[in-house]
Amino acid sequence: MDIGPSNWLKACFVPTKSDAFVVGFRKWLNEYAGSEVDWPTKLSSSLSPTPPREQLLDRYWSHVVNCSSCRVAIKGLNALEIVLQVVSVAAIGILAATKQSLMSVSARTTLASMAVLCFAASRWLSHFIYKNFHFHDYNHALR
Repeated sequence: MDIGPSNWLKACFVPTKSDAFVVGFRKWLNEYAGSEVDWPTKLSSSLSPTPPREQLLDRYWSHVVNCSSCRVAIKGLNALEIVLQVVSVAAIGILAATKQSLMSVSARTTLASMAVLCFAASRWLSHFIYKNFHFHDYNHALR
């Protein structure tokens, strides 16, 4: 087996998610630097700016768009988030539209509680979707 800079993946096994940056760097190195760094001749003092961390660790465009399971999951979770928000607004609308004499205090309290819980669940779900399908900052010091 011929192992060298251009076919380094045959010599190394990189099975974990944390190795994605190494694989990405090596692909970049193969494509743009001819598999090695030519320090004396190709080095210039101007470097391209580092993209923002959110762009580097983006999950949506690097995975979710290409994965059918993730696309179905995010579509369903987005629909559930909208349903929770509609239920919350509808419950508040029902409370505002009905007279106090038509509903008992416990029914009004239950409806108001349901509206608050549905809204809180939709906000939590929104954060969950963003964290799991778009961007989740990774801090090695906390792991």
